[in-house]
Amino acid sequence: MVVVLNVGLSGSNKQENGGGASFEGGLLTRHYNFFIFDLDGTLTDPKVGITNSIRYALERLDIKEGDESRLVKFIGPPLLESFCRYYGLSDSRARQAIDYYREYFTNKGIFENQVYDGIRDLLSRLHKHKCQLVIATSKPTIYAKRILKHFRLHGYFDLVVGSNMDLTRSSKSEVITEVLKFMPDSKGKAILIGDRADDVIVAKAYMIDSVAVGYGYGSESELIAAKPTYTIRTVGELTRLLLGFAEI
Repeated sequence: MVVVLNVGLSGSNKQENGGGASFEGGLLTRHYNFFIFDLDGTLTDPKVGITNSIRYALERLDIKEGDESRLVKFIGPPLLESFCRYYGLSDSRARQAIDYYREYFTNKGIFENQVYDGIRDLLSRLHKHKCQLVIATSKPTIYAKRILKHFRLHGYFDLVVGSNMDLTRSSKSEVITEVLKFMPDSKGKAILIGDRADDVIVAKAYMIDSVAVGYGYGSESELIAAKPTYTIRTVGELTRLLLGFAEI
């Protein structure tokens, strides 16, 4: 059962989810020490930079795309997978597309990005509670670290794990496998926060509770189908949820 956090929840109702967490009397009764965050669509809105970089790569391949909604689909999943899926490119041509993508993204598109309002405050408050904060992203680690440093968020995180520039370790499953190597004491104490179904699916595979955020780039239908432990709609709701876990 998916629990949707309703801000201002009150009364004596007790709602339980599949992970055993509950709201009782309007209060959360579950504690986590490890908070694993997706990056794109969860902490930052990368739409402009990613769509501009995809458009640039397609143009270099003589592919014209006027429908921005098709470009938005690239936010989240590994690029190689997306170029093959959405434009029918062969593996070798998709790899060439990624090289073109990086021509634009490395020094320009990477900074056509913005932190969602309220995220900085959330991270600061979790950090003050001595929570362990982690980034788990399909974006190359080197890019993720540059973005965090650019927006002065890097000081909040204990670990940043992404894909490799040679396109290995690009799936979220592979990324989480690497993350857990550094978190041997996290069993039953970790929660993963992301905006796509893949975040939720991988969390389930590793028996980690999850929060699906509705303000990112995953569709409502895909998030509902994935059945996350918790679903929230805004950064404000996310803040109340996570701080509730940290303060218990």
